[in-house]
Amino acid sequence: MNYDSPAEIRAVLEKHGLALKKRFGQNFLVNRHARERIAGLLEAGRDDLVWEIGPGLGAMTGLLLERARRVLAFEIDRGLVRALRELFPDRPSLEIIEGDALDTMGPAGEKRGAPNRILGNLPYSSASRIIAFFIEREIGAQKIVVTVQKDLALRMRASPGEKIYSSFSVLTQSFFDVRLEFDLKGGNFFPRPEVDSSVVSLVPASRLPPGPGRAVFFRLIRLAFGSRRKTLNNNLFKSGAFSPEELTAMRAFWERRELSPNARAEDLAPEVYRDLALTLAGIHSGEGTTDGHGLDG
Repeated sequence: MNYDSPAEIRAVLEKHGLALKKRFGQNFLVNRHARERIAGLLEAGRDDLVWEIGPGLGAMTGLLLERARRVLAFEIDRGLVRALRELFPDRPSLEIIEGDALDTMGPAGEKRGAPNRILGNLPYSSASRIIAFFIEREIGAQKIVVTVQKDLALRMRASPGEKIYSSFSVLTQSFFDVRLEFDLKGGNFFPRPEVDSSVVSLVPASRLPPGPGRAVFFRLIRLAFGSRRKTLNNNLFKSGAFSPEELTAMRAFWERRELSPNARAEDLAPEVYRDLALTLAGIHSGEGTTDGHGLDG
């Protein structure tokens, strides 16, 4: 089909009796140049297993099948699954997995192995949860390319002190090199969304090695950003969430880094949270404390 034609897209939807669902962020990219540029950014090769999240009617799926060994397409909309199977019949290198990607990616990874690359046009309602899933489940993709609403993309790259800097900024920057590739105005999509989108590439970065430090890190940033109006003295030290031994190590870390007792969560760079997590994890592992020396980034 002609994926640049809103009329043809509308005709396919009508043929299958489909109405677009706003909660799924169903906007089809009708700019061929943008689609090819996104596929190029993914850098998929003939040996790669690619996961595609939100294939829609398959505009990107076809490009991925030209490049990759195998594509697993995760689609939540049952009607679009029917349309995809009709548009891509008898394609052994394509498997369409029906259901919410947050529920189906885990079992798919266990059964078929980890993906080499991930591509996704992510709805605003679940984009941050999907990216967090990649981190918390340690999905070992070499590169991830996602299209998200522009404000979320900016949060992923935000710096300490910026109003939009958040726990999600800390999370993404602690596990990925985050690159804002290019923006897409609403006119590149059908139907036209009210907001602009951005294409973001994520390349894993070994800033926080596997181990107990990761669990401590997730706990830290949840507590630190739990109440943005409060200082970290309240959110961390007075939270009641840490043992006396952990509190002692945290106070020593604070003094060593010369951090203000009145600092707030948005004042600290991602590497500070990383190093503090490794310090606390070192207490329980018997390795002593560390300030993260020797780690990348």
